[in-house]
Amino acid sequence: MTISTELLDEVLKDYKTPEDFLGKNGIWKQLQKALIERMLEGEMTNLLGYTKSSKEGDNSGNSRNGKNKKSIKGDFGEMEIEVPRDRNSDFEPQLIKKGQRRFTGFDDKILSMYALGLSTRDIQGHIKEIYSVDISPELISDVTSEVLKEVIEWQSRPLNQVYPIVYFDAIVVKIKEEGHIRNKAVYLALGINMEGQKELLGMWIEETEGAKFWLKVMTELKNRGLKDIFIACVDGLKGFEEAIHSVFAKTEVQLCIVHMVRNSLKFVPYKDKKVVAVDLKTIYQSKTEEEAKIMLEIFKEKWDSKYQLIGKSWENNWSKIIPFFAYSMDIRKVIYTTNAIESMNMSIRKVIKTKASFPNDEAALKLLFMALRNISKKWTMPIRDWGNAINQFSILFGDRVSE
Repeated sequence: MTISTELLDEVLKDYKTPEDFLGKNGIWKQLQKALIERMLEGEMTNLLGYTKSSKEGDNSGNSRNGKNKKSIKGDFGEMEIEVPRDRNSDFEPQLIKKGQRRFTGFDDKILSMYALGLSTRDIQGHIKEIYSVDISPELISDVTSEVLKEVIEWQSRPLNQVYPIVYFDAIVVKIKEEGHIRNKAVYLALGINMEGQKELLGMWIEETEGAKFWLKVMTELKNRGLKDIFIACVDGLKGFEEAIHSVFAKTEVQLCIVHMVRNSLKFVPYKDKKVVAVDLKTIYQSKTEEEAKIMLEIFKEKWDSKYQLIGKSWENNWSKIIPFFAYSMDIRKVIYTTNAIESMNMSIRKVIKTKASFPNDEAALKLLFMALRNISKKWTMPIRDWGNAINQFSILFGDRVSE
């Protein structure tokens, strides 16, 4: 549909300054009000079956019965409109439903800001500045609380039967509980599906971890349809190995190489960080376990005098690192070059960095769910080197892949 030049000229005939068009009572706002009310009148005509003042309405059994004034909020700011009513009270408007005070899309603006980590006060300020509308903290809470229903549905949705790789990790957040601020871990399960795409499988908040907690998580994943995980990459999670093998007996548990490297570099000064990272690469990129062991000894001889804890850490965790060397280079590349979990965590930290603490677990879940939903919109392509890796998975886990 094309709006005629004549119609536009008629609308803009009194336009002299930008304020005439965009101001509080400008042409743009008047036009929006007129269009909304005209559409509501159209809905009423559709219900009654005849236009206003038409003779077809005589003795029809129902008729127009004046209008109710109603204040609504939206991108246009705050606006008072007139909603038609009928004598039999049968009219159920669809454009602005009964009880609705915010125009479609307005809540999305609040949710979008909340997902970026903005505080309630910041959201109030932005809405006021952009739309000249005052909103209360209670309104923001009501809008965001609707997200909890989505969280429950998302957390119980069916999963694929097989995920070749699943990363399990945690982010620590501060949550108020019984008058005290406590550190709680938000545990995340990030799966790589058969198409090589990232998919967040679940999210759990817990103050302490252990075999009992992880057994609950694994059982939940199984009940949602997950039958097999080829490789589970973890960062030294307590009680994890025992719990996962009780539910997914064939899963290989691999200490995440990305985390090992990150933890090793944590206390290395900037001037040495690049060189140490290169020397660590000679360990995990070795062709065999025996070669890796030799490279670890060379690393220790070079760096133990300055960073003895790095060599010790790799030695202490060696039994959880070596499963990695049983795989082909194609699969290894996927495991150690995929910084999927690190990238996700970095994005989450950007969102929560302004939050000193959350008032409760639900508030943390709401924000993290919305943040992760935004992050996952970028997961449209398979991870790097996936084509070669899935071919190797088909050879190594043939029956399990076909099932």
